[in-house]
Amino acid sequence: MNGLRRHWLSWRNALLSNPKFQRFAADFPLTRAIAHSRTSALFDLVAGFVYAQVLHACIELNILSALKAGPQDARTLAASADVPALAMERLLRAAAALELVEPIGDRFALGAQGAALLGNPGLADMIRHHDRLYADLADTVGLLRRGRGEHLASYWPYATSEQPGASGAGAVAAYSALMGATQPAVAADILDAYSLRRHRVLMDVGGGEGVFLAAVAARWPHLALRLFDLPAVVDRAKRNVPSASVFGGDFLSDPLPAGADIITLIRILHDHDDDGAVRIIGAARAALGPGGVLLIAEPMSAAPRPDRVSEAYFGLYLMAMGRGRARTPAMLRQWLAEAGFRRTRMLHVRTPSLLRVLIAEA
Repeated sequence: MNGLRRHWLSWRNALLSNPKFQRFAADFPLTRAIAHSRTSALFDLVAGFVYAQVLHACIELNILSALKAGPQDARTLAASADVPALAMERLLRAAAALELVEPIGDRFALGAQGAALLGNPGLADMIRHHDRLYADLADTVGLLRRGRGEHLASYWPYATSEQPGASGAGAVAAYSALMGATQPAVAADILDAYSLRRHRVLMDVGGGEGVFLAAVAARWPHLALRLFDLPAVVDRAKRNVPSASVFGGDFLSDPLPAGADIITLIRILHDHDDDGAVRIIGAARAALGPGGVLLIAEPMSAAPRPDRVSEAYFGLYLMAMGRGRARTPAMLRQWLAEAGFRRTRMLHVRTPSLLRVLIAEA
């Protein structure tokens, strides 16, 4: 079968790269739509970085937020953003092509994609911090050769510190705030996918500022809540979830407190290298009694099927950060079994390309 596939790929690629066939496919009625679609998709790859910069500029200049109140003309938006009117006009035309805004006569309204973006709390904050990622990707070959970035890694202090627990409040404030801002939508998907009715004590490991725990408390008020994270982080969590018990420590080296019947790892394992991920899973198993549950929620690889989010976006993002990768459910299941978990199952979630949920029972 592999031999047949190699021959098929060789024949297909030779055909698609032939200029005569490309012209024929673009002209022939039965293949014209496919040819035009492939041409458009290919150019999207070429221009993708420019599209991302249009989006970034719209966020930095607060254009989408301004249009949420109603349509405005380019001159008004230019004045509020301190940008020349002709430059703003050019940006708005580019944003309209990406459906971020929509032209209405001589004014512009919020577009379909712009409205969807504003409907996802924290997404704008995520886009703003991408300036560091873009700086690392300006020399992608250099990034690949170094194996880590020079700009994004400094945004995530624990990714570079030999002793993450030593990071001070100032060092963790930026990334804690970002994770907190992007957490509500993630929490809603997780809590819709898994019922916490039967549990008594939930401990969120790496819980940051406690945004996930706050969502848990609102949905399941009967639960006793715990949060474990770096000492500088848990001080911030106390303000957001005063009812939770907080524990400061380093989950890569310190034991986790016992007593919870469910432990959650929300976007934690993919930020760590394999050895670290295995240690975190082992620490969770040691803290759970018989029948306890570990809930893992994060982007996961769909390999061998190619996936743009896990392989292209998170693949390079985590390389720039300096550690971690999106892993397949099969790999996580193997580590869970080796740690002593008995049963695992995947849950249905709304956006599996962005987040998948794996349940493991001790």
